[in-house]
Amino acid sequence: FGATIMGDGSVVIILDLAPLVRRLAALRARIEEGTVEKMPAFMAPVQEAPVAERSKPLVMVVDDSITMRKVTTRVLERADYEVATAKDGLDAVEKLQDSTPDLLLLDIEMPRMDGYELATYMRNDARLRRIPIIMITSRTGEKHRQRALEIGVERYLGKPYQEDDLLRQVQEVLRRERV
Repeated sequence: FGATIMGDGSVVIILDLAPLVRRLAALRARIEEGTVEKMPAFMAPVQEAPVAERSKPLVMVVDDSITMRKVTTRVLERADYEVATAKDGLDAVEKLQDSTPDLLLLDIEMPRMDGYELATYMRNDARLRRIPIIMITSRTGEKHRQRALEIGVERYLGKPYQEDDLLRQVQEVLRRERV
């Protein structure tokens, strides 16, 4: 256990997970053997809160460019979508703890955690794996597109995008997810 100070002055906690995992495995074994009477509260099964139905689909826009976030937010809000934004992958991970969007619009090149890393994180998280992702990036080469599709990204758009094309892609993906 420890921490480090990043270049921007923020403090990041560093965890050594191996001892925690070993301790948890040993505790589970003792519970199964019956040598521990009561399961600790942190090991109790998590009951998922009921998901409230939204009147409008929630789209999260993840891009380090404030201009792209603002422009995309305006386009989506005019089309009657609810919008959340994140400035990079880590910011998105934090916000995804509190809300689960119906769709994620994701840039590739961002500081701290890029779009590939965030998409991979989401595809490996049981709660987030079904959220469709549309990548919107200036990286329009075939190798970038292929890597995104291999991770599990549904659509791949180049910047600058046409508003009509973006809205059509968003509608198609959301329509497909609701079926």
